[in-house]
Amino acid sequence: MKEKNIKEQQSIPVSKVQRAAKFISTGAKVGGNYVKHYAKKVVNPNLSKEELHNSNAEDIYNSLSQLKGSALKVAQMMSMDKNILPRAYQDKFTMAQYSAPPLSYPLVVKTFMKYFGKTPDQMYDSFTKSAVNAASIGQVHQATKEGKKLAVKIQYPGVADSVSSDLKLVRPFALRLLNMNEKELDHYMEEVEGKLIEETDYELEVQRSLEISQACSHIGGLTFPGYYKEMSSARIITMDWIDGKHIREWLETNPSQEDKNRVGQSLWDFYHHQVHNLQQVHADPHPGNFIIQNDGKLGIIDFGCVKILPEDFYKGYFSLIKKDLLINEDELNEIFYNLEFISDKDTDVEKEYFKNIFKEMISLLGKPFHVDSFDFANDSYFEQIFMLGDRISNDKMFKKSRQARGSRHGLYINRTYFGLYNLLNQLQANVKTTKPEWLESNAQAV
Repeated sequence: MKEKNIKEQQSIPVSKVQRAAKFISTGAKVGGNYVKHYAKKVVNPNLSKEELHNSNAEDIYNSLSQLKGSALKVAQMMSMDKNILPRAYQDKFTMAQYSAPPLSYPLVVKTFMKYFGKTPDQMYDSFTKSAVNAASIGQVHQATKEGKKLAVKIQYPGVADSVSSDLKLVRPFALRLLNMNEKELDHYMEEVEGKLIEETDYELEVQRSLEISQACSHIGGLTFPGYYKEMSSARIITMDWIDGKHIREWLETNPSQEDKNRVGQSLWDFYHHQVHNLQQVHADPHPGNFIIQNDGKLGIIDFGCVKILPEDFYKGYFSLIKKDLLINEDELNEIFYNLEFISDKDTDVEKEYFKNIFKEMISLLGKPFHVDSFDFANDSYFEQIFMLGDRISNDKMFKKSRQARGSRHGLYINRTYFGLYNLLNQLQANVKTTKPEWLESNAQAV
């Protein structure tokens, strides 16, 4: 990891009034961009929306990056799904993963004084004045203590207190960008809010980091940082520094296919064990949370977002990847009802439509589980996923649905697997797709 030459932020809007004012001014800019676009379109009817998307993405990201917190986190989440946003938004919002504008050192000192009554220089032998990485919830500084190289994560001021109000403010943007109806968005907002509140609890993050890293310590090819409770608090985490490169940087070194497969296998095994054995999972698989060390091991950081899987949801959700389930209509109907894909409020036409849509989705997304090994370098597979997602998002019946489709628990599990698939595709990895025991008998070698 290396320092980035990004201008530091000297202050952050903390009060609800300040943050609301920022959203309002951004909304005005976006509105102005639409006026300009349609004025130009009068002169040039063939004008595309590319310039409009670029302008809006720039204005929205600049605003969110100054606000930090849950608003910026939502942008980061959306950037991980290539189907959700136009390319301009994807490119801009991806910056939230590890290169948001950092806060200045005086604000960092203020946070340390609040929680420890000491400055960073009094707590560590050395401490970088500038952040080496900055994302949506907090930023990271490098420090040393008694010969150990440390990473110190500091939460932005006011983030924890503004989660609920920020989500209310970001709601109009989300409705437009995600192309959702209000009922569908509201269905998931409670889940998002709960997870974001958990992410601001750094003491909980340290606890989960220790638990999951210990439970996954037997998996080959992985490494986890140690955590230091005596130098951590509700808003500051001190952990071991992991030297290495993020996946994108590592790929630029042209690693061998064998090395890419090995890293990909470690990723798959890490998520498989969490989901099927621990039933709680690191649910933030964006590239900024993984570091490949010089010895080829994969470092796992940031356990702020962990999804615990209720037993009934787990059984229903993962039963869907059994190949023979798709021909067992009674069992399929029961699971679809339990997972809220269909409901008694649906007409017969709607039930049939949504059953067919979800069968198609399940068949496609479950492909890696139906074979002994899967080549995630197969770009045509991902094109099929994106084309299906695009078709569904533009389908009139789906848009006019009177209710949200899918259990709220599926939100972060879907995000986890989409993120995992995308990482494996970036790696162009071929992995052995290990499965829970009950599924092994259904696997077929390719």
